[in-house]
Amino acid sequence: MRFEEELLTLIPRLRRFSHALARHPADADDLLQASVERALTRREQWQPGTRLDSWMYRLMRNLWIDTARSVQRRAETFVPPEAGEQVGAPGGQEAQVEMGNVMRAMRALPPEQREAVALVVVEGFAYKEAAAILDVPIGTLTSRLVRGREALMARLGEAA
Repeated sequence: MRFEEELLTLIPRLRRFSHALARHPADADDLLQASVERALTRREQWQPGTRLDSWMYRLMRNLWIDTARSVQRRAETFVPPEAGEQVGAPGGQEAQVEMGNVMRAMRALPPEQREAVALVVVEGFAYKEAAAILDVPIGTLTSRLVRGREALMARLGEAA
């Protein structure tokens, strides 16, 4: 499969990860776009035969860290981010409410826990792969997952 075709198949997963990192839908979309652009301009840095998804997750995470350091959120927001979360969301009203609860609970997690939960629970990466993407030891990833899962369950229990 060509690089571009394989990258296209990853877009939905990358979009979910960008939302887990950025917390705000517009920032997540910007992060996704910037990550795909960077991947296309630096495709020679990817080694054919290796996992493109791991390379893209690491690229996106590094780009997010760079962006978070250099850009501050706008001083005013005319519409709260929650107002656009359910636009175009599939499913019935109950599913939309539950998805909103999950998204709010994810946004409330500290960044380290949010990244770990997004990679392992949402994206299905093995612990070893997720630890490599985040550039942390497996033990660190495991403790972040435990704390993140507990926080999510507590928050989702409050929402019920």
